[in-house]
Amino acid sequence: MREQWQLFLTAVMFYTRLPVPTIPYSNEMLNKATRYLPLIGWITGAIMIALVLIFRHIAPPMITILLSLIMGIWVTGAFHEDGFADMCDGFGGGWTKEKILEIMKDSRIGTYGMLGLLLIMTLKFLSLREMSLFLVMLTIASAQPLSRFVAVTVIYTHKYVLENEDSKAKPLAKGITKTDLLIAAVGGLTPYVGVMIYLHNYTLLLIIPALLLGRWYLVRLMNQWLGGYTGDCLGAVQQVSETIIYLSFCILTWKYI
Repeated sequence: MREQWQLFLTAVMFYTRLPVPTIPYSNEMLNKATRYLPLIGWITGAIMIALVLIFRHIAPPMITILLSLIMGIWVTGAFHEDGFADMCDGFGGGWTKEKILEIMKDSRIGTYGMLGLLLIMTLKFLSLREMSLFLVMLTIASAQPLSRFVAVTVIYTHKYVLENEDSKAKPLAKGITKTDLLIAAVGGLTPYVGVMIYLHNYTLLLIIPALLLGRWYLVRLMNQWLGGYTGDCLGAVQQVSETIIYLSFCILTWKYI
């Protein structure tokens, strides 16, 4: 139990800005801690929902939603958004594996990355603003863990593309076990299933094929151009999956609730 607690704290330390107690650290621990990545979504989702609860009576709904999205970015240090922007730049401006990886490692953001972030954040905001704040909170509770689980499945099914020794995703290179995947699945799917049951809206099951389609497209790009995934690619998978969930909730709850 102590080891699992340390693995969880390792995940918190790596994937968020939140302070944690001093714990032993190794690349192996960080690799194993991937099983708890969806639980990081529980934390970010809880903080985002708490902000909605605080501001819903003192600020307009659109401001409340925007502040919630900003809080989610702050908690993670824009970790996943950075990966999405890098992937947009790399795949938008590179025409060989080497060039794509070179662009993705550049800390500067380019036109593709800037436009990608602008458009995806706008789509998130517009999707959430069409729902009541109560539904916004349920959507966030579902999307934060589930989108991270989708990224974990890529780690399980595909190989990591070694970039260099200082790559921020190198600790993930060994992949994960079936046990890790199962634990991640429980953490990622439980809130989504709970919300679906609570709302009695089983059309929300359509989110799964939508996520699979988005995952298939991104993985196809990775395999075609890189032969596997990088840390930036995982961030992009998380961001696209989160946006798909927001958009799907918007469409399905608007029509059926």
